[in-house]
Amino acid sequence: MVSVRMRSCVLSVVLLNVFYSVVSSLYFHIGETEKKCFIEEIPDETMIIGNYRTQLYDKQREEYLPATQGLGMFVEVKDPDDKVILSRQYGSEGRFTFTSHTPGEHQICLHSNSSKFALFAGGMLRVHLDIQVGEHANNYAEIAAKDKLTELQLRVRQLVEQVDQIQKEQNYQRYREERFRQTSESTNQRVLWWSIVQTLILVAIGIWQMRHLKSFFEAKKLV
Repeated sequence: MVSVRMRSCVLSVVLLNVFYSVVSSLYFHIGETEKKCFIEEIPDETMIIGNYRTQLYDKQREEYLPATQGLGMFVEVKDPDDKVILSRQYGSEGRFTFTSHTPGEHQICLHSNSSKFALFAGGMLRVHLDIQVGEHANNYAEIAAKDKLTELQLRVRQLVEQVDQIQKEQNYQRYREERFRQTSESTNQRVLWWSIVQTLILVAIGIWQMRHLKSFFEAKKLV
């Protein structure tokens, strides 16, 4: 009974972590030469879709308005090994897509091509960013129309992909746990060796002091 409760509790925590992390929507402000980067912890073999739109601040109206087509955004994505997996110039509004091949923290950076757009010089840009991870990145309406799926078949496919995403998340948590355990063991081993080295140094200094005092007393003919 206790085992069943523990399993259901763990599954609930995993589900909460998955549903919390699969969708991230926000907006931020950037200056003319400013670069904004975000960190997303992503399992391996997971598709990520990012949708964004930009607004340029109008000083006369004192509000943010949709940016013109001349203003673009540069998107760069790096995997946990600091390898660039996406580097591309987009328009003032668009979508970028990539698939992770290594589990861990992925860095997503955005900045504008303000140097090519004089109207943005000295102004502020508001960027609305929506990041979808895993099966939440799929457009099931398009999938149903393309594959001619019934509502039941579509629901089954959604459940299968949700279970697959949960399994990837669990594998990633195991990967993180293993890395943390290796780091802890390495740290403990270093602390142990450092303690041994300190002890040996203290013993060596004590022996040297005893010999030095003995030779001093012998020289003074006190012994």
